[in-house]
Amino acid sequence: MKEILNRLINHETISKEEAKNVLVNISNGSYNTSQIAAFLTVYMMRSITIEELEGFRDALLDLCLAVDLKDYNAIDLCGTGGDGKDTFNISTLASFVTAGAGVHVTKHGNYGVSSKCGSSNVMEYLGIKFSNNQDFLKKSIDKAGICILHAPLFHPAMKNVAPIRKELAVKTFFNMLGPMVNPAFPKNQMVGVFNLELARMYGYLYQNTDKNYTILHALDGYDEISLTGPAKAIRNQTEQMLSAQDFGVKEHAQAAITGGDSIEASAKIFVNVLSGKGTEAQNNVVCANAGMAIATVKELTPIEGFELAKESLLSGKGMEAFKKLKDLTI
Repeated sequence: MKEILNRLINHETISKEEAKNVLVNISNGSYNTSQIAAFLTVYMMRSITIEELEGFRDALLDLCLAVDLKDYNAIDLCGTGGDGKDTFNISTLASFVTAGAGVHVTKHGNYGVSSKCGSSNVMEYLGIKFSNNQDFLKKSIDKAGICILHAPLFHPAMKNVAPIRKELAVKTFFNMLGPMVNPAFPKNQMVGVFNLELARMYGYLYQNTDKNYTILHALDGYDEISLTGPAKAIRNQTEQMLSAQDFGVKEHAQAAITGGDSIEASAKIFVNVLSGKGTEAQNNVVCANAGMAIATVKELTPIEGFELAKESLLSGKGMEAFKKLKDLTI
Protein backbone atom coordinates (compact mmCIF):
# COMPACT_ATOMS: atom_id res chain seq x y z
CA MET A 1 0.00 0.00 0.00
CA LYS A 2 2.86 2.40 0.74
CA GLU A 3 4.00 2.34 -2.88
CA ILE A 4 0.45 2.81 -4.19
CA LEU A 5 -0.18 5.73 -1.84
CA ASN A 6 3.07 7.44 -2.82
CA ARG A 7 2.15 7.16 -6.49
CA LEU A 8 -1.36 8.48 -5.92
CA ILE A 9 -0.10 11.37 -3.80
CA ASN A 10 2.25 12.22 -6.70
CA HIS A 11 -0.82 12.52 -8.96
CA GLU A 12 -0.23 9.21 -10.74
CA THR A 13 -3.06 6.82 -11.53
CA ILE A 14 -3.19 3.07 -10.99
CA SER A 15 -4.17 0.37 -13.46
CA LYS A 16 -7.43 -1.58 -13.49
CA GLU A 17 -5.63 -4.62 -12.11
CA GLU A 18 -3.90 -2.64 -9.35
CA ALA A 19 -7.21 -1.08 -8.32
CA LYS A 20 -8.81 -4.51 -8.19
CA ASN A 21 -5.95 -5.87 -6.08
CA VAL A 22 -6.18 -3.02 -3.57
CA LEU A 23 -9.83 -3.80 -2.86
CA VAL A 24 -9.11 -7.52 -2.59
CA ASN A 25 -6.32 -6.73 -0.10
CA ILE A 26 -8.62 -4.43 1.87
CA SER A 27 -11.13 -7.28 2.14
CA ASN A 28 -8.37 -9.61 3.32
CA GLY A 29 -7.46 -7.25 6.14
CA SER A 30 -4.01 -6.56 4.66
CA TYR A 31 -4.08 -2.82 5.42
CA ASN A 32 -4.58 -0.83 8.61
CA THR A 33 -7.36 1.73 9.04
CA SER A 34 -5.05 4.71 8.48
CA GLN A 35 -3.90 3.31 5.14
CA ILE A 36 -7.48 2.66 4.05
CA ALA A 37 -8.56 6.17 5.12
CA ALA A 38 -5.63 7.70 3.21
CA PHE A 39 -6.53 5.67 0.12
CA LEU A 40 -10.16 6.84 0.26
CA THR A 41 -9.06 10.45 0.81
CA VAL A 42 -6.99 10.54 -2.39
CA TYR A 43 -10.16 10.04 -4.43
CA MET A 44 -11.93 12.88 -2.65
CA MET A 45 -9.22 15.18 -4.00
CA ARG A 46 -8.98 14.06 -7.59
CA SER A 47 -11.15 12.42 -10.23
CA ILE A 48 -11.22 8.66 -10.53
CA THR A 49 -10.25 7.15 -13.90
CA ILE A 50 -12.32 4.68 -15.90
CA GLU A 51 -9.68 1.98 -15.32
CA GLU A 52 -9.65 2.55 -11.55
CA LEU A 53 -13.45 2.53 -11.30
CA GLU A 54 -13.67 -0.61 -13.42
CA GLY A 55 -11.05 -2.36 -11.27
CA PHE A 56 -12.88 -1.46 -8.05
CA ARG A 57 -16.19 -2.64 -9.54
CA ASP A 58 -14.74 -5.95 -10.74
CA ALA A 59 -13.23 -6.64 -7.31
CA LEU A 60 -16.52 -6.09 -5.49
CA LEU A 61 -18.47 -8.20 -7.98
CA ASP A 62 -15.93 -11.03 -7.69
CA LEU A 63 -16.05 -10.89 -3.88
CA CYS A 64 -19.82 -10.47 -3.41
CA LEU A 65 -22.28 -13.16 -2.37
CA ALA A 66 -24.18 -13.41 -5.65
CA VAL A 67 -27.86 -14.36 -5.83
CA ASP A 68 -29.53 -15.79 -8.94
CA LEU A 69 -32.68 -13.78 -9.68
CA LYS A 70 -32.23 -13.57 -13.45
CA ASP A 71 -35.58 -15.21 -14.21
CA TYR A 72 -37.41 -12.09 -13.01
CA ASN A 73 -36.06 -9.57 -15.57
CA ALA A 74 -35.79 -7.15 -12.65
CA ILE A 75 -34.52 -3.59 -12.42
CA ASP A 76 -32.54 -1.86 -9.68
CA LEU A 77 -33.24 1.79 -8.89
CA CYS A 78 -30.19 3.05 -7.09
CA GLY A 79 -28.48 6.41 -6.74
CA THR A 80 -24.87 7.03 -5.88
CA GLY A 81 -25.81 9.42 -3.11
CA GLY A 82 -23.24 12.05 -2.29
CA ASP A 83 -25.13 14.89 -3.98
CA GLY A 84 -25.48 16.78 -0.68
CA LYS A 85 -29.13 17.58 -1.38
CA ASP A 86 -30.75 15.72 1.55
CA THR A 87 -33.90 14.78 -0.35
CA PHE A 88 -36.42 12.33 1.02
CA ASN A 89 -35.95 8.67 -0.03
CA ILE A 90 -37.03 9.15 -3.64
CA SER A 91 -35.43 6.10 -5.28
CA THR A 92 -36.67 3.76 -2.53
CA LEU A 93 -40.23 5.05 -2.87
CA ALA A 94 -39.92 4.87 -6.65
CA SER A 95 -38.87 1.21 -6.26
CA PHE A 96 -42.17 0.28 -4.59
CA VAL A 97 -44.15 2.30 -7.12
CA THR A 98 -42.30 0.48 -9.91
CA ALA A 99 -43.08 -2.88 -8.28
CA GLY A 100 -46.72 -1.82 -7.96
CA ALA A 101 -46.78 -1.21 -11.70
CA GLY A 102 -45.84 -4.84 -12.31
CA VAL A 103 -42.10 -4.39 -12.96
CA HIS A 104 -39.93 -6.59 -10.72
CA VAL A 105 -37.35 -4.76 -8.59
CA THR A 106 -34.15 -5.97 -6.92
CA LYS A 107 -33.39 -2.91 -4.78
CA HIS A 108 -29.76 -2.59 -3.71
CA GLY A 109 -29.32 -0.24 -0.74
CA ASN A 110 -27.32 0.64 2.32
CA TYR A 111 -27.35 2.81 5.42
CA GLY A 112 -26.76 6.51 4.85
CA VAL A 113 -23.12 7.57 4.93
CA SER A 114 -23.05 11.08 3.51
CA SER A 115 -26.83 11.55 3.93
CA LYS A 116 -29.00 11.64 7.04
CA CYS A 117 -31.11 8.63 6.10
CA GLY A 118 -30.19 6.00 3.54
CA SER A 119 -32.50 3.46 1.94
CA SER A 120 -31.68 0.76 4.49
CA ASN A 121 -32.21 3.14 7.44
CA VAL A 122 -35.81 3.86 6.47
CA MET A 123 -36.57 0.25 5.46
CA GLU A 124 -35.24 -1.08 8.76
CA TYR A 125 -37.14 1.55 10.77
CA LEU A 126 -40.38 0.55 9.01
CA GLY A 127 -39.86 -3.13 9.83
CA ILE A 128 -38.54 -4.58 6.59
CA LYS A 129 -36.41 -7.71 7.05
CA PHE A 130 -32.97 -7.86 5.45
CA SER A 131 -31.79 -11.24 4.25
CA ASN A 132 -29.32 -12.75 1.79
CA ASN A 133 -31.25 -16.03 1.65
CA GLN A 134 -32.04 -16.69 -2.00
CA ASP A 135 -35.32 -18.49 -1.29
CA PHE A 136 -36.55 -15.58 0.84
CA LEU A 137 -35.56 -13.07 -1.86
CA LYS A 138 -37.38 -15.07 -4.54
CA LYS A 139 -40.43 -15.29 -2.29
CA SER A 140 -40.27 -11.50 -1.82
CA ILE A 141 -40.36 -10.90 -5.58
CA ASP A 142 -43.06 -13.53 -6.11
CA LYS A 143 -45.33 -12.04 -3.42
CA ALA A 144 -44.48 -8.32 -3.47
CA GLY A 145 -42.71 -7.78 -6.80
CA ILE A 146 -39.65 -6.45 -5.00
CA CYS A 147 -36.80 -7.65 -2.79
CA ILE A 148 -34.35 -5.59 -0.72
CA LEU A 149 -30.64 -6.36 -1.10
CA HIS A 150 -29.00 -4.76 1.94
CA ALA A 151 -25.42 -4.23 0.76
CA PRO A 152 -23.51 -5.33 3.91
CA LEU A 153 -25.13 -8.79 3.72
CA PHE A 154 -23.79 -9.32 0.21
CA HIS A 155 -20.44 -7.54 0.39
CA PRO A 156 -18.67 -8.99 3.43
CA ALA A 157 -15.41 -7.87 1.83
CA MET A 158 -16.28 -4.30 2.79
CA LYS A 159 -16.57 -4.87 6.55
CA ASN A 160 -13.12 -3.29 6.97
CA VAL A 161 -14.23 -0.15 5.13
CA ALA A 162 -17.70 0.42 6.60
CA PRO A 163 -16.61 1.90 9.96
CA ILE A 164 -14.09 4.18 8.22
CA ARG A 165 -16.73 5.45 5.79
CA LYS A 166 -19.07 6.08 8.70
CA GLU A 167 -16.42 8.06 10.60
CA LEU A 168 -15.45 10.10 7.52
CA ALA A 169 -19.16 10.80 6.82
CA VAL A 170 -18.44 12.20 3.34
CA LYS A 171 -18.86 10.68 -0.07
CA THR A 172 -16.07 8.36 -1.24
CA PHE A 173 -15.59 6.32 -4.39
CA PHE A 174 -17.75 3.64 -2.75
CA ASN A 175 -20.71 5.93 -3.46
CA MET A 176 -19.80 5.65 -7.13
CA LEU A 177 -19.66 1.86 -6.91
CA GLY A 178 -22.92 1.13 -5.08
CA PRO A 179 -25.24 0.98 -8.10
CA MET A 180 -22.70 -1.07 -10.10
CA VAL A 181 -22.33 -3.94 -7.65
CA ASN A 182 -25.87 -5.26 -7.18
CA PRO A 183 -25.33 -8.93 -6.20
CA ALA A 184 -28.34 -10.03 -8.26
CA PHE A 185 -26.66 -8.74 -11.45
CA PRO A 186 -30.01 -7.35 -12.72
CA LYS A 187 -30.55 -7.17 -16.45
CA ASN A 188 -32.03 -3.66 -16.09
CA GLN A 189 -30.54 -0.74 -14.19
CA MET A 190 -31.63 2.82 -13.51
CA VAL A 191 -28.90 4.75 -11.73
CA GLY A 192 -28.63 8.34 -10.62
CA VAL A 193 -25.18 9.90 -10.27
CA PHE A 194 -23.94 13.08 -8.60
CA ASN A 195 -22.09 14.66 -11.55
CA LEU A 196 -21.93 14.57 -15.33
CA GLU A 197 -18.39 13.20 -15.43
CA LEU A 198 -19.53 10.12 -13.53
CA ALA A 199 -22.58 9.80 -15.78
CA ARG A 200 -20.23 9.56 -18.76
CA MET A 201 -18.11 6.93 -16.99
CA TYR A 202 -21.16 4.86 -16.18
CA GLY A 203 -22.29 5.15 -19.79
CA TYR A 204 -18.93 3.90 -21.00
CA LEU A 205 -18.85 0.96 -18.57
CA TYR A 206 -22.48 -0.02 -19.16
CA GLN A 207 -22.21 0.04 -22.92
CA ASN A 208 -19.71 -2.81 -22.60
CA THR A 209 -22.25 -4.96 -20.75
CA ASP A 210 -25.55 -6.57 -21.76
CA LYS A 211 -27.50 -4.32 -19.38
CA ASN A 212 -30.58 -2.36 -20.34
CA TYR A 213 -29.87 0.95 -18.58
CA THR A 214 -30.78 4.55 -17.88
CA ILE A 215 -28.24 6.85 -16.19
CA LEU A 216 -29.58 10.08 -14.70
CA HIS A 217 -28.10 13.33 -13.45
CA ALA A 218 -30.01 16.54 -12.75
CA LEU A 219 -27.96 19.51 -13.93
CA ASP A 220 -28.53 21.33 -10.65
CA GLY A 221 -26.72 18.52 -8.85
CA TYR A 222 -29.22 15.82 -7.89
CA ASP A 223 -28.43 12.13 -8.38
CA GLU A 224 -31.96 11.53 -9.73
CA ILE A 225 -34.68 13.34 -11.65
CA SER A 226 -35.55 16.20 -9.34
CA LEU A 227 -38.02 18.19 -11.51
CA THR A 228 -36.28 21.33 -10.20
CA GLY A 229 -34.58 21.79 -13.58
CA PRO A 230 -33.36 19.78 -16.57
CA ALA A 231 -31.81 16.33 -16.14
CA LYS A 232 -29.50 14.37 -18.41
CA ALA A 233 -30.58 10.83 -19.29
CA ILE A 234 -28.17 8.40 -20.95
CA ARG A 235 -29.85 5.25 -22.25
CA ASN A 236 -28.63 2.34 -24.38
CA GLN A 237 -29.22 4.01 -27.71
CA THR A 238 -29.99 7.61 -26.83
CA GLU A 239 -29.02 10.64 -24.79
CA GLN A 240 -31.62 13.25 -23.97
CA MET A 241 -32.36 16.21 -21.73
CA LEU A 242 -35.47 15.72 -19.62
CA SER A 243 -37.53 18.56 -18.19
CA ALA A 244 -40.65 18.55 -16.04
CA GLN A 245 -42.64 19.16 -19.23
CA ASP A 246 -41.53 15.76 -20.57
CA PHE A 247 -43.57 14.21 -17.75
CA GLY A 248 -46.50 16.58 -18.21
CA VAL A 249 -45.90 18.41 -14.91
CA LYS A 250 -44.51 21.73 -13.66
CA GLU A 251 -41.12 22.42 -12.10
CA HIS A 252 -41.02 22.89 -8.33
CA ALA A 253 -38.61 24.48 -5.87
CA GLN A 254 -35.80 22.46 -4.32
CA ALA A 255 -37.33 22.98 -0.87
CA ALA A 256 -40.36 20.94 -1.98
CA ILE A 257 -38.39 17.67 -2.06
CA THR A 258 -36.13 17.94 1.00
CA GLY A 259 -36.14 15.05 3.44
CA GLY A 260 -36.59 14.71 7.17
CA ASP A 261 -33.87 15.66 9.62
CA SER A 262 -34.02 12.23 11.28
CA ILE A 263 -34.74 8.63 10.34
CA GLU A 264 -38.13 8.89 12.06
CA ALA A 265 -39.04 12.02 10.07
CA SER A 266 -37.83 10.42 6.83
CA ALA A 267 -39.94 7.33 7.50
CA LYS A 268 -42.99 9.52 8.10
CA ILE A 269 -42.53 11.20 4.71
CA PHE A 270 -42.04 7.76 3.13
CA VAL A 271 -45.33 6.40 4.50
CA ASN A 272 -47.21 9.62 3.70
CA VAL A 273 -46.14 9.59 0.05
CA LEU A 274 -46.74 5.86 -0.43
CA SER A 275 -50.19 6.26 1.20
CA GLY A 276 -51.14 8.82 -1.45
CA LYS A 277 -50.89 11.71 1.01
CA GLY A 278 -47.77 13.27 -0.45
CA THR A 279 -47.62 16.78 -1.87
CA GLU A 280 -47.92 17.29 -5.60
CA ALA A 281 -44.14 17.85 -5.83
CA GLN A 282 -43.36 14.69 -3.81
CA ASN A 283 -45.74 12.56 -5.86
CA ASN A 284 -44.46 13.91 -9.15
CA VAL A 285 -40.77 13.42 -8.38
CA VAL A 286 -41.35 9.84 -7.20
CA CYS A 287 -43.45 9.04 -10.27
CA ALA A 288 -40.92 10.65 -12.63
CA ASN A 289 -38.17 8.37 -11.30
CA ALA A 290 -40.38 5.29 -11.14
CA GLY A 291 -41.64 6.18 -14.61
CA MET A 292 -38.13 6.20 -16.02
CA ALA A 293 -37.50 2.78 -14.45
CA ILE A 294 -40.69 1.40 -15.97
CA ALA A 295 -39.79 3.02 -19.31
CA THR A 296 -36.33 1.43 -19.17
CA VAL A 297 -37.71 -2.09 -18.79
CA LYS A 298 -40.70 -1.69 -21.13
CA GLU A 299 -38.99 0.59 -23.67
CA LEU A 300 -41.53 3.38 -23.27
CA THR A 301 -41.32 7.17 -23.45
CA PRO A 302 -40.81 9.07 -20.17
CA ILE A 303 -44.40 10.30 -20.06
CA GLU A 304 -45.78 6.80 -20.76
CA GLY A 305 -43.73 5.45 -17.86
CA PHE A 306 -44.82 8.38 -15.68
CA GLU A 307 -48.51 7.66 -16.25
CA LEU A 308 -48.07 4.00 -15.27
CA ALA A 309 -46.15 5.06 -12.15
CA LYS A 310 -48.83 7.59 -11.21
CA GLU A 311 -51.52 4.95 -11.52
CA SER A 312 -49.48 2.60 -9.31
CA LEU A 313 -48.98 5.26 -6.61
CA LEU A 314 -52.48 6.76 -6.55
CA SER A 315 -54.29 3.41 -6.76
CA GLY A 316 -52.38 2.11 -3.76
CA LYS A 317 -50.51 -0.61 -5.65
CA GLY A 318 -47.14 0.75 -4.50
CA MET A 319 -48.29 0.64 -0.86
CA GLU A 320 -49.66 -2.86 -1.44
CA ALA A 321 -46.20 -3.99 -2.62
CA PHE A 322 -44.67 -2.49 0.54
CA LYS A 323 -47.22 -4.15 2.85
CA LYS A 324 -46.74 -7.54 1.19
CA LEU A 325 -42.98 -7.27 1.62
CA LYS A 326 -43.39 -6.25 5.26
CA ASP A 327 -45.79 -9.16 5.88
CA LEU A 328 -43.04 -11.58 4.86
CA THR A 329 -40.97 -10.28 7.77
CA ILE A 330 -43.54 -11.28 10.37
